[in-house]
Amino acid sequence: MAGGGFAVESPAGSFDGKITLSVVITCIVAASSGLIFGYDVGISGGVTTMIPFLAKFFPKILRKAAGAEVNMYCVYDSQVLTLFTSSLYLAGLLSSLAASRVTAAFGRKNTILLGGVLFLVGAGINGGAENIAMLIVGRILLGLGVGFTNQAAPLYLSEIAPAKWRGAFNTGFQFFLGIGMTGINIVAFYAPNLFQSVGLGNDASLLSAVVLGIVNLTAILVSTAFVDRFGRRFLLITGGIVMFVAQL
Repeated sequence: MAGGGFAVESPAGSFDGKITLSVVITCIVAASSGLIFGYDVGISGGVTTMIPFLAKFFPKILRKAAGAEVNMYCVYDSQVLTLFTSSLYLAGLLSSLAASRVTAAFGRKNTILLGGVLFLVGAGINGGAENIAMLIVGRILLGLGVGFTNQAAPLYLSEIAPAKWRGAFNTGFQFFLGIGMTGINIVAFYAPNLFQSVGLGNDASLLSAVVLGIVNLTAILVSTAFVDRFGRRFLLITGGIVMFVAQL
């Protein structure tokens, strides 16, 4: 198709749709790019409750926590901490807007590799951070990597997976995302803080977040098994109902 659009026509019988070892390995590697996003969300949410991290970068929060009269909901009221947490998502948003053009120009595979390199550099900077500025720069690079991989990986999986099993293979991205994180984004990121604020200790709050992640991962496995049998619409409606009931 001219103009860089998606080709939708192919000769009949040109692809037999068999699941080969090569297809499985390729899909697993591509889907594992979701792990970097999930891992970063899970780790970032947990690290903000860890005393060594707070003592080095956010000592004011510890001083607030030491005050007997301070409500736990107010302890994490820090603009700098907010910048630390939100910089990844802002960078991810901006890179997502540019990812479609990058993907069309350089291909899905190369875009995934680009996202992986950016994430690797960002993780290295965060791992060796000595000040808040290094934390923010690292988070921005992590966000850029997440934005590119989140755009390219699902497309890549949809294109290389056999049509009959496309839903299951594409769910692999979400599966690895679930392995890396502790639940849906907003709850997962703030889960340790939320559990701690309602009276649970540090270890108990982290354990509660892990339990939340296990439930999420179990739901992903169930949806992987049924998505091609019952369809996306059925799972979408079922998930919406469960979420609505859980909010009551």
